[in-house]
Amino acid sequence: MKLYTVAILGATGAVGQEMMKILAERNFPVGKLIPLASARSAGKTLTFKGEEVTIQEACDEAFEGVDIVLGAAENDIAEKFAPAIVKAGAVFVDNSSAFRLDPNVPLIVPEVNPEDVKNHKGIISNPNCSTIITITAVNALNKLSPIKAMTASTYQAVSGAGAGGPIELMNEVEALREGKTYEPKIFSHQIAYNLIPQIGGEQFEGYTSEEMKMQNEGRKIMHLPELKVSCTCVRVPVVRSHSISVSCRFDRPVTVEDVRNVLADAPGVKLVDDLSKKMYPMPLDTTDQDIVFVGRIRPDLTDDNGICLWCCGDQVRKGAATNAIQIAELLVK
Repeated sequence: MKLYTVAILGATGAVGQEMMKILAERNFPVGKLIPLASARSAGKTLTFKGEEVTIQEACDEAFEGVDIVLGAAENDIAEKFAPAIVKAGAVFVDNSSAFRLDPNVPLIVPEVNPEDVKNHKGIISNPNCSTIITITAVNALNKLSPIKAMTASTYQAVSGAGAGGPIELMNEVEALREGKTYEPKIFSHQIAYNLIPQIGGEQFEGYTSEEMKMQNEGRKIMHLPELKVSCTCVRVPVVRSHSISVSCRFDRPVTVEDVRNVLADAPGVKLVDDLSKKMYPMPLDTTDQDIVFVGRIRPDLTDDNGICLWCCGDQVRKGAATNAIQIAELLVK
């Protein structure tokens, strides 16, 4: 088996750390792992497959001889190093949003559009976490009838804001328990015992940047250029795993039974749908694994051609790190 030199850009962050864990879990054919981070982290070590690996400073020269770069850094870092990565002959699988809507960059959910990976020119984008979870859940329904529109509400865990999100939630809970105050630093408002109906800045007609990703990225991934999506993104006091309520509208009526049958066989999906037994997807059940749970399937009472459902998935794993490594697996195949 051929072994590959793999670099992780942003290796010290939450997604970068998860990428290292999943590379080992899935036995990805890593011959050499190069963790890359800022100058202040260079020289420190991380553990990969029981061995210490030294963090190197991210610079243009660091990509020489690398086969695959897994990006776990912010947009500005991705944009800064992408030319050097491509020039070095590596393939950049990037988790930032920098290149997602670039027509020359494939946007991949491996269970949905794996064939698009062949169109890369050195860069492949990983979609937004909520988009990955939602599209994995609903894509197979296009077999019944093309999805024309979706109305979605996302309930996004605090860890989606980075490692500081869960810390802020726990600190606020502790402060409130002791009758103290705590000034939010990560979120715009107190998140403990609260919901914040804004993720991202305003982008279009009162919709935030996070909300517009569901439409813009969904169109590209599912090859549905006319897809319309109204999305509301909400930060909730849950540590990990995003949840999404989705209403899909089709060209014609589809039955709940047909939807269940299709989803029962859909790749990357687990059907958890028995209201009488209180069985439905929940964040606690979907944390630290890679399957998207789907349930609460029922007719949309506002549209004869509509179906409602509820899905949950781990946004750090399937919504980021695992999806990127699945893309890398497509490359090595």
